[in-house]
Amino acid sequence: MPDTSRELTLYVQSKKAVTTFYRAQSPTVQTGLATAVVGASAPDVEGTASSDEPVFFLSDDQSRCVALAEEIAAQRGYHLKVVDVAKTSRLERLVTEHLKNVQTFPVLISPLGARLEGAAQFTQVGLSSIMPTELTSVRAFSYLKIRGGDLDRIRRLLEGFAEVKELHFLTGDWDMLVVLQFPPSTSNKRRVLDFVTERIRGVPEVLDTSTVVPEYSVTKFPIPH
Repeated sequence: MPDTSRELTLYVQSKKAVTTFYRAQSPTVQTGLATAVVGASAPDVEGTASSDEPVFFLSDDQSRCVALAEEIAAQRGYHLKVVDVAKTSRLERLVTEHLKNVQTFPVLISPLGARLEGAAQFTQVGLSSIMPTELTSVRAFSYLKIRGGDLDRIRRLLEGFAEVKELHFLTGDWDMLVVLQFPPSTSNKRRVLDFVTERIRGVPEVLDTSTVVPEYSVTKFPIPH
C-alpha cells in the first residue's frame, strides 16, 4: 500500500496561447518546436494531437517553482504530483476544497493540508518546512557550565570546531547550549561523547558538560550538502 503521507500535490495554472506559429503538421509523430509540458524536463508530445489542440504555456516563475519542488521532494523522499488547473475540464470536489480562497498559483499542498501559495513562498526553507524528513547526520546537544571570563574568546574557540553548528547563551543552571553535528558515519555515541570530553572540555573556561544524543531526528530545515 503506497505511503500517502509522503505525497504532495502541486497545482499550477498555465495560459492558453493563441498562436499560428506552432501547429501539428499531421496526426503522426511531430518534430520541431514542442509545446511546453508542465513538470517535464523534455518535450512530450503525442502523435495523436490535432491542429485544433490548444497550446498551453507555463510562466517562468511557476516553472521554476515546479523544478525546485521536484528537486527538494526527491532529496527528502517525497512524491510530487503536478496538476495544471487550466487543463482540467472539471475540478473534482477534493481539488475545489484544496483551492478554496486561492489567489495566486502555484499552490503546493501537503497530505496534512499545509500549503504554500505563490511563487514567493517557494524557497528552500519554505519547501523544506512542508516536507519534514529524517536527518542522516548525527546531531547532539551539549549544555555547558562556564567559568566567568572573556565570553568573546570562548565563543571564538567553540566556533572554531567544525562540529559546532550553533551556540545558545542561557540563564539558569547552564550557561550555554551547543548544537553539534557529525557525519552519518558517526553512529557511535561514544565518539560524540569523546569529542565533548576531549575537545569541548579542553577549553579552559568550560567547567562541566551534559550532552544529549538523540536516537532519531526529524528536521524541517534545509539539509546541508
